[in-house]
Amino acid sequence: MQAKARPPERNPDQLRTVGFELDVNRYAEGSCLVFFGHTKVLCTASVEDQVPAWLRGSGKGWITAEYGMLPRATHTRNDREAARGKQSGRTQEIQRLIGRSLRAVTDLSGFGERQIKVDCDVVQADGGTRTAAITGGYVALRLAFQHMLELGTLKCIPLTDQVVAISCGLIGGEARLDLDYEEDSSADADANFVLTGRSGVVEVQATAEKTPFSRSQLESLLILAEKGCDELAEAQRKALEVAS
Repeated sequence: MQAKARPPERNPDQLRTVGFELDVNRYAEGSCLVFFGHTKVLCTASVEDQVPAWLRGSGKGWITAEYGMLPRATHTRNDREAARGKQSGRTQEIQRLIGRSLRAVTDLSGFGERQIKVDCDVVQADGGTRTAAITGGYVALRLAFQHMLELGTLKCIPLTDQVVAISCGLIGGEARLDLDYEEDSSADADANFVLTGRSGVVEVQATAEKTPFSRSQLESLLILAEKGCDELAEAQRKALEVAS
């Protein structure tokens, strides 16, 4: 497959248009609709006054995530996984990644024996759904903690940092940031980086789709990811400032 050229207005190190629409669900303690270009993910954070059995009596809370794609999120309609009777391995892997990413920046001792479930539903997919889900999931979680603070349930917000995620890839030998679906489909290698607001590494997923890539190429992708994640963290801050 021939490598797809980027539109002239978008440089290799440039994010797609990113946005957050906050409080889109009147019932959830925290919610946002996040946009990465044409990719749209609805993220809601729901607070429950209970924890998994293995955490009872520990004084600690838990954060978990669920991820799914709506039937017409892609070019053709897909049946809901509930209708098929089980989740795919991809879905399970992504929701575990989201949960790990959010827990990495949360003090689990800071909100009592409560569980927060972050649901990430892909409304429209054009590449980078897991990275958008993590980035939007953090915003929904932060809003849920803010809600608890305003109710007097918390004395302070138990977040130690922000968390964001972005995709990168090698296409025709060129390192690119924030791949859309067509770029991802033609990439020689692709990677997902989950970083904190202070550039700490939470997780890296990198795969050679055709031939192995070099350490220097991996480093070039990391440099791109750090740039993109800095911009995403700033976008998160600005969106949350507007909401506060």
